[in-house]
Amino acid sequence: MSIENQAVQIVSDFLAASMAPDPVKAATFMSSDVRITFTGGRVMPSATEITAFNAARYNWVKKELGQFDWTEHADHTVVYSNGTLYGEWPDGRSFSGNRYLDRFEVRDGKITRMDVWNDSAEWILVPEIAKP
Repeated sequence: MSIENQAVQIVSDFLAASMAPDPVKAATFMSSDVRITFTGGRVMPSATEITAFNAARYNWVKKELGQFDWTEHADHTVVYSNGTLYGEWPDGRSFSGNRYLDRFEVRDGKITRMDVWNDSAEWILVPEIAKP
């Protein structure tokens, strides 16, 4: 993928490190005071906490990256990443097609805010709505 926007490249590199998973490298793309909020209002203090949360929720999970959209503001860039999640639940069942949308704010070359939404909570509560 050819990326023309520096903030989009930072987000793309962060997502690649997150999926490795390499929380130490992922953290290098985030500011020290980053604000991370997951679906349901779960606040995460760091990239390491994201990895720990995902390890408790999934045997493994990856993102099928879709489109990146961005808007420029006076002091930051907002980047949206959408696509789907695929992986394996803790009981060994595989899944795919789990929609996600991540919103990032990038200031001075670092991610300062990350908001995460996906279908996982719904699929966990009502497994029959998940696509095989």
